[in-house]
Order: sequence, then structure tokens, then C-alpha cells
Amino acid sequence: MLGSKSFASNNYFLCHSTPSLKSWERRAVQVRKVVSAVPMVTKLTELDSVSIVPNPKTPTQSTLSGRVTVGYDAKEKMKELMFWWDSSNAAIDARRGVSLQLVSSEVDPSKHRFCKANIYVYMLMCLGMNEGTGKPKLSKEAKIEWSRDLNIIGDKFITHNVQFLVDTNFGVPGAILVTNKYQKELFLKSVSLEDSLHFDCESWVQPGKLQSEKRIFFSNKAFLPSETPLGLKELRKKELSQLRGNGVGVRVSSDRIYDYDVYNDLGDPNKGTKYARPVLGGERRPYPRRCRTGRPSTKSDPKSEAQADESMPMYVPRDEAFGDVKRETVDAGSRKAMMNNLFPFLKHTTEGEAVSSFADINNLYKQCRNHSHLNKMIKESTADAFKFDPPYIVSRDASCCLRDDEFGRLTLAGMNPLSIERLDVFPPVSKLEASVYGPQESAFREEHIIPHLDGMSVQQAIEKKKLFVLDYHDAYLPFLNSINAHPDRKAYATRTIFFLTQLGTLKPIAIELSPPPMNPYTPTKRVITPPVDATTCWQWQLAKAHVCSNDSGAHELIQHWLRTHACMEPFIIAARRNLSAMHPIHKLLHPHMRYTLEINARARELLISADGIIESLFSTKECSMEITSFAYKNWRFDMEALPADLIRRGIAEADPTEPHGIKLLIQDYPYANDGLLIWSAIERLVKDYVNYYYPDSIRIQSDPELNAWYYESINVGHADLRHETWWPKLSTPEDLVSILTTLIWISSAEHAALNFGQYHHGAYVPVRPPYMRRLVPDEDDPVYPSFVSDPEGYFLSSLPSLKDMTVLMSVLDILSTHSADEEYLGDRKEVSTWKGNPEIIKAFNRFSTEMKEIEEEIERRNNDPKLRNRCGAGVSPYQLLAPSSEPGVSCRGIPNSISI
Repeated sequence: MLGSKSFASNNYFLCHSTPSLKSWERRAVQVRKVVSAVPMVTKLTELDSVSIVPNPKTPTQSTLSGRVTVGYDAKEKMKELMFWWDSSNAAIDARRGVSLQLVSSEVDPSKHRFCKANIYVYMLMCLGMNEGTGKPKLSKEAKIEWSRDLNIIGDKFITHNVQFLVDTNFGVPGAILVTNKYQKELFLKSVSLEDSLHFDCESWVQPGKLQSEKRIFFSNKAFLPSETPLGLKELRKKELSQLRGNGVGVRVSSDRIYDYDVYNDLGDPNKGTKYARPVLGGERRPYPRRCRTGRPSTKSDPKSEAQADESMPMYVPRDEAFGDVKRETVDAGSRKAMMNNLFPFLKHTTEGEAVSSFADINNLYKQCRNHSHLNKMIKESTADAFKFDPPYIVSRDASCCLRDDEFGRLTLAGMNPLSIERLDVFPPVSKLEASVYGPQESAFREEHIIPHLDGMSVQQAIEKKKLFVLDYHDAYLPFLNSINAHPDRKAYATRTIFFLTQLGTLKPIAIELSPPPMNPYTPTKRVITPPVDATTCWQWQLAKAHVCSNDSGAHELIQHWLRTHACMEPFIIAARRNLSAMHPIHKLLHPHMRYTLEINARARELLISADGIIESLFSTKECSMEITSFAYKNWRFDMEALPADLIRRGIAEADPTEPHGIKLLIQDYPYANDGLLIWSAIERLVKDYVNYYYPDSIRIQSDPELNAWYYESINVGHADLRHETWWPKLSTPEDLVSILTTLIWISSAEHAALNFGQYHHGAYVPVRPPYMRRLVPDEDDPVYPSFVSDPEGYFLSSLPSLKDMTVLMSVLDILSTHSADEEYLGDRKEVSTWKGNPEIIKAFNRFSTEMKEIEEEIERRNNDPKLRNRCGAGVSPYQLLAPSSEPGVSCRGIPNSISI
């Protein structure tokens, strides 16, 4: 979720060009004569559109032509690259090189005696009904001639021609074995044979000195385990075995090993108890598992893993690491952040210095000006060089505090649209233990809200489904004593009640502020209602700021980090360990797993670690990750599906007559309205895809890789919740469709809605502070007179320091940035090569078309004046679920995966 440490301190759907043939059908080859000088008749054998040209010198062998595309590190100089690849020195070339060897989909039957007695056994073997004892057929090793036929593609890839020598009865190549004898790793992008059979490798091949076993790459054709060609079965098992590793040892950057571990690397107890953090994962503090790194324990605490450093950098499996473009984008964001933070820091050298005026805050942003003189324009532009772009929330509304209507609108169309719930019990009741945390009853009373219900009683408003709530009481109250022990952190556990107006907007009508439970038997909760005079106006503004502070922490830690990043990681690890690259479900999920392990590893190192960015910038301090563990106890995978989530929160009701099967109770709810379009499109695609490979339940239940993946995701990846009865079953195609749709939704649209609006909705701190430094004063408070005499000054002194504001804006800018290599939902570049599966091509083309139509519909909605939550004077359009985007901070776009 963050950039380099300097700041803080694919193709998947390809197959053969003709439909799959049974083994015995492939032996019925087409033969045509070729004019040749040799006395014997030379034949051209065509297998699945791959031509095998006989070698005239050795009639029993033939030649297959191929093209190999490799990548190189963008930082390598071309001169060094050519020296590395120079094969003119025979002595060097004998020791070095990259060799490739084709593996046939068929086994060699030569060990069988073909007499009449066992001809039936041989026929069964050819039909795939008896594996026999034969081994896969192999080509001769072909070495890439680096210095010949050099063809540079852009500035990243180079292609080479290669010739494979195979027997004329070789069959269809199904895999390639690759050996790298050079001193450096090699990025193997793809191999194509006769321009018909493709191997999209997209992987790093390590030097033999680091990894002695040959790398295995399969062709793009998908096979269920039961349909795996005989010649590939053992390789399929071997590749998965290599990816699982043995569960021990320190992982190094060149490894491709996926294993599980608890979150025991967030603290640094060697620096002192202040930096120690509890282990997350286990009965006491349940948590999803993360990718194991294997670093040794700290000296101070054997349960804690040592921090990553230069000698042991943060590990992610090699193929999960950022590509050049992504890495450069994140690093550039970090450099920009350092420059943007430098000048305010020099001006305000005292770290805890309070903001003195709104002008100080507004001066952090670039100004839009029209200049009549060029010199003045240059001067003004220079002054803006190290300032921030105005976020939408500022550029569209210059008011310095959060308006009530905007407060309600942002709960439905802001950066955290997942917390709002319908209020069906009044007053709300806590689920926390009363003997520890005080009375469970809320301080809300009818007299607090009845003046704002348009003449309805509270019960009538509940029955008409007009009351909604942002409830952070139980999430924050257990941690308030720890939070408020810090002199610069003051927080409440808040509840906010909203009324649904006739215009379809939400109006805040009461805020409950619960302070730390000093005495569990003394009610200390306080209710703030809309203002009636100047004093109550500022108290109301302060109360809203505290609610937004709660919402900021809940958004970043629970909705964003926990529900998308952390909870998805076990499914990705399990997929890599149990689903072969040739498995159709692996191919479907592959683009939705891109970069997630890398961004999560960076988050553990910089963002959620002890004294990291979250602890430094948010109210939750050292309690931050414990809050997410507390929330994980109530996480449910079956409730992560969008329709189920909306129903659970009381925002919608099941209704089979509606287009998406549910009826929204808030008609103008941009996240839900647009999200249901995306959800339904994903579901249709997944249904078409699953039904193609799994026409019945028997195929689901008899797929060992699929069932191992789902079993391990739950029982190992989410081990602390493995006994929960709500886990969906995996027995039918319908079950699989539901599970996969949910995973793709979380990885793409849900994450996009939570992530890419962070800068434009959160970078103006007065309306969304990440923490507050002062409580809301009342008449008995010693600071009340100073508050009354200077309420604006009191409000400003409650906000984070200017330094923290600039750091926060820099972080949000990085998190909200799309890189130039982003892959967006509906844009699958490899579909055109899925020549043998027209049904799959049709499904993906239809999905791509749907994404474009959804984008047009979102644009239409954003221009509909009847939709007050996304259209109107000073109202930002809701574009977070518009599928496409340009690079940069656009506040729109749905990447396929959790990549930032």
C-alpha cells in the first residue's frame, strides 16, 4: 500500500489454435508431400496447427521453429546487456546460456511391446485410460543464441529465434523446461512455436547456481486435473511441489515459495518495549495469515520476527514483485512526497505545532489563477511547484468545515461507503461486556432526534426505514484509554444518526460521544445535536470532526486494510500452492492476484508496523492493528458479496423482481447503485466461465486441486475462523460461481471504491482529520472559556499539526495513484489468443463491452440532477466505480487486483 523505504525514512486465457484433441485423434495426422532432393518421401506433420518440419539428414527427427521473448531490467545499460549475452567466446558460451527443452503432452510408449496380446492396453493408454510406464517425450535442448537475430521490442523486451529438434512422432508440445546458466536472473516473457502454440511465461528464471531444478512452463491451454495429458501429469505435480517449499528456512528474493505465517513482524522489540507489538493470528488475537518470510526471531522476543533490513530484505515470491513501471511509479511518488513535505517542515519546525489559521492549510495547495503577464505567471507557478493539487473536496467547496449535507453525502459516496447501516433498534445497544466497558445502553433519547423527523415519531421513522447510523462505539471503546493516554491524541467512540430526507439525502441529526470507560458504572456518554446558536455550532463542528476521525481510522484499518488486503492474501497463497498454472480457475484468478503480496509486504514494513505511517498519522496509535484483529472476529466471507453486504447492513432487501435481486432502501446510494452493475457483470462472466469447465457438480467434487485450494484458504489461511459455520460450501457449480465472484469483486471493485478516492476525499484535513488533539468542551470543562472566546482557534488547535497534514496528503497521494502499467477490469489483452475456446472469448468480449456500457451509465447518472448525492452545485461526481482511468490520481478506475 506504500512506496519505497526512502519516503518513510498475463496473459492467462490462451490456448492452442484448434480445439483440444484426444490422444488417439491427434495420431490421425494430416500428411502432404514436400518436394525434396533426398530419395525418400519427406512428410510435413501437422499437429494442432503446429508444423513439424522433418530434418532431411535425420528422417526420424523434425525441427520446430520458435520465438523466445525475454525482458531485461530497465536499469541495465544496453552495453552491459550485450556483454552479458555475448556468445562469441566459445569457452564462455560452454558454461553459460539459456537452454529450452520441449515436453510432449504424450508419453513415450516405447517401453511397451506391441504384440496382439497387449494392443488393447496400448489403445487404452492412447485414450488416456492407462498411463502405462512411459515417460514424457522430450526434444533436444535448444540454446538461445543471444548475439544472433536480435530483435528489440520497445525498451523492455528482446526476441530470439530458436530451433527445437524433436522426433517426428513427438506429439503436441505441452510444456517447456528452461535452464538459465548465466549469472543473473532472466525474465522469460513468452515462447511461441510456429506462431500457433503459445507459452505465456511471465516469470523470472533464476541462475542455476541459485535454483538447480529446471523451470517448468506450460502452454496456455487450460486443463482440469483429470484431463491433464499423460506427458504433463508429473510436471504438474512437481511444479506445485516446488511452489510450496518445505516450510522452513529464510526466504530470499529469488525464491518462488508460498507458505503461511502469523503477523509476528510488525513490532521491533529490540528497540524497546515501546516498539513491541503483539502477534496477530491465533486464539487470542485472530487474524488472516500472511506470506511467510522465515526471518529469524528477535533477541528480545522469540515470538517476534526480526525486521527486514539490507541483509534480509522483505521477501515476496519473485513473480509477485512489482514490475519496472509499477516500482518506478511508487518510487516517484515517494520522491514527490519528500519534496512536498520539505518546505512546510522547514517553515514549521516544531513537530507538534498547532495550525494557526485556515490560511496556513489552504496555502498547502496550488491555486488556480489567471495571469495577464508572463513573468507573474512564472513567478506564481514557481511558488506552486512544491504544493499539492487541490483535492475535489476543496476545489469544489471552499468552506473550511464540513457541511451537514456533505457529511451525509460522503457516507454514501465518499472514501468509506461501507460503514453506514440502517438503524432498526432505538436507542442502539452495545455488544461489549457491561462490567468492563460500562452500560450497554446508548445515551440517545427520543428528544434528541424527534425534532428532525419531519413530524414522525421515532418508531414511525424506524418502521418507514428512515433512520441510519454510523456506529463506531464497539470498535473504538475498548481502545480509548490507550489512545487518550497520548498527549496529542484525544478520541471518542462515536455513534451518528442520520435521517433519510425526501430528496434521498442523509441528514445528520445527533452524535453520541463516548469517552474512555474510566468508571464502568458512571454514565459519561454525551449527545450533541444540530446547532441552535454560535456556541453549539462550533461544538457540532467539533463533534463531526471526531466522527470523521473515527471513520478515517475504521476506513483505513478495517474496511480497506483488513477486508481487502489482509483477507485476500490467504486465498492468493492457497491458489499459488494448489492450483496449477494450467488450471482454468488459476487462469481466471491470475490477473486478480497481481502485485497484492508485494503491496501487503510493503505495508507490513512501512504502513502498519510499529511507529509506521498508520500509527504516526491516525488516532489509533499502537492499538491500530489490534483494532483490526478485534474487527476480524466479526468478519464473514459470505457477507463480502455486495448484495449480501447491503442486506446485512439493512441498506437493501431481497427482491427477486428487481434487476439485481435486491431493492435498495436508499435509492441514491452511488456506491451500491454502480457497484451492483459491476457485481452482476462479474457474476455473469464467472458463471459462463465456470459452466464451461464444470457442467455438473461431479466435476467440482472430483477436482483435487480446486478443493485443496478452497480447503487450505479456510483451514490454514483463515485458520482462526475455520470452524465457523458460515463458510460457503463448495459442492456445485453455483457454489463456485458465488465464491469466485466474491473474490474478484473484493480484489477489483470493492478495493477500488475504498482506495482511489483517498486523496480527493481525504486530503483536506479540516473536513476529515485522521486524529484529533482535543475533546469537545462543555460548560464544566476548564478550557470552556477559551473555547467560547476563540472557537475557531480551538477547532484549529484540535486538528493535526501542519507537518502531519502534509505527510498524510503525501501518503494519500501515493495510495490513490494509478501506475501506467495498471490492468483494468474488462481489459484483458490476451483474450484474442484463446483461439480454441470461442465460448470463453465470447464471454470475455461481452464482459469488456459491459464495462464500457457501465462507464457510460455512470457518466449519465453523474449528470442527473435528481441524484443529489452525485450531481449538483459543488458536488463531486461519483466515479470511483468507473472501470477505466488514466495514470495518476484520477479518483476513478477499477484495477483487476489490489495493487496499491
